[in-house]
Amino acid sequence: MNEIRIIGLHITDRIKESDKTQKVLSKYSKIIKTRLGFHELSNEVCSRSGVILLQLSGTIEECDTFEQELSTIGGIEIKKMCFIK
Repeated sequence: MNEIRIIGLHITDRIKESDKTQKVLSKYSKIIKTRLGFHELSNEVCSRSGVILLQLSGTIEECDTFEQELSTIGGIEIKKMCFIK
């Protein structure tokens, strides 16, 4: 891959969408170089929405297919950054 691709996922309902999301992330785990997830957490509340940042290391075609599969899951917004090496 001649680019560094980072995608951000905003998951509007972590509890509802977590199973589908995790299945896709596991299916494409070989192209996920770095994964960082976070959501608001306090003593009173655990936010239902969350954000996952992924650095991808696969081919452009693999990354595009992965993003397309993620986009079929309801409640996920995807943003992408690409840096050319």
